[in-house]
Amino acid sequence: MFRVLRGEMVKADLTIVRLAEELGISEKSLRNKLNGITEFSWNEVLKIRKIVAPAMSLEELFKAA
Repeated sequence: MFRVLRGEMVKADLTIVRLAEELGISEKSLRNKLNGITEFSWNEVLKIRKIVAPAMSLEELFKAA
């Protein structure tokens, strides 16, 4: 669902497992959020941008496709 975010994760060489660990959530929880089943919290959104693509705007990074 979040194609830009997933693409930026690949560029940053971040796996779902590693990003989930950085966020302090389970892999399953992150997968659900990436697939649009559950929503990201505001704190998670800010942490993800800081880890994955700090120079990118939130709107672009979390664009739903």
